[in-house]
Amino acid sequence: MAETKTAIYPGTFDPITNGHIDLITRTLKIFDRVVIAVAPSRKKHPLFTMEERISLIKNSVGDFNGASAEPFGSLLVDYAREKQSVAIVRGLRAVSDFDYELQMALINRHLDADIETVFMMPSQEYIFLSSTVVKEIASFGGSVRGLVPPVVEDALKEKFKIR
Repeated sequence: MAETKTAIYPGTFDPITNGHIDLITRTLKIFDRVVIAVAPSRKKHPLFTMEERISLIKNSVGDFNGASAEPFGSLLVDYAREKQSVAIVRGLRAVSDFDYELQMALINRHLDADIETVFMMPSQEYIFLSSTVVKEIASFGGSVRGLVPPVVEDALKEKFKIR
């Protein structure tokens, strides 16, 4: 029997977008399991609580065989090791993402050379998309339809009290 290949997809997911969903779907074509590891991110001051983000992710990927979501608050390589992961998946939208992600990948390799970092580009229709952009649009009452799963669209409307 072949060994199960698990990947960790870390981030704040505040909120999860269709770009994230795209990467999760494509990650599951390469790996047997993907653990969507939700970070607390004290620096970013999330709009959604950890519990809300986990719930939104689970409602968005609930029917994806092999995908799960859970919080983590430790060093990423320690968490990946705990989950018996062989890889950390990171999305790259632009060259500006690459500088930071390369630095993180190299330090993670230094900490644990057995865990690979896999960089994935989102599909073209999501290359511009970020959680920050989605929150900005929603905060002004703009439509985020097609940018986020319907459950996230509803949650954003509720957060910003938009009709």
